[in-house]
Amino acid sequence: YEESVQAVLQGAQDKKRNFVETVELQVMLKNYDPSRDKRFSGTVKLPNVPRPRLKVCILGDQKHCDQAKAADIPCMDVEALKKLNKNKKLVKKLAKQYDAFLASASLIKQIPRILGPGLNKAGKFPGLLTESEKMQDKITDLRSTIKFQMKKVLTLGVAVGHVEMSQDDLVQNVHLAINFLVSLLKKNWQNVRSLNIKSTMGKPQRLF
Repeated sequence: YEESVQAVLQGAQDKKRNFVETVELQVMLKNYDPSRDKRFSGTVKLPNVPRPRLKVCILGDQKHCDQAKAADIPCMDVEALKKLNKNKKLVKKLAKQYDAFLASASLIKQIPRILGPGLNKAGKFPGLLTESEKMQDKITDLRSTIKFQMKKVLTLGVAVGHVEMSQDDLVQNVHLAINFLVSLLKKNWQNVRSLNIKSTMGKPQRLF
């Protein structure tokens, strides 16, 4: 995979953009019928953080909100959530504002009651943040974890890194992501038609 990764990084160097491009793994499947075969879904944590700019908001109790404020992490407490009044538009706006949410144990059960189904509909229901976990570690986990989810089509794409990563780090991530994906497939490599890797604005490079 080294050559393809190198080509992607080189392409991003040659044509510098005003933002840090994400590197995406694009997968095409075959011998798979989404309407009949079991749709798969799985998450895997990559060794090198692929999405350092992922925006996370803490829905916290007093202690977690204090920690978040001290570390400059966006946070909302119960009162702030109640102010949204289950207003669908406001909840949707909140879901749009952040890429992911973490909630304190005492709050997580109340979220559907306070906010309605909005976060869940957006696919951003909060992860659990327990008392003993370090907030920063948990956020790094979120930023490192990618999800392969089979929808109705035979293509899927996931972020495996960004163009400011070293070649070795990116290759490591690509390896792990591909091996994990293949392990989810019913017939492993026989279900893979093609694998490409590309940066946001760059040309796709074929891996398989």
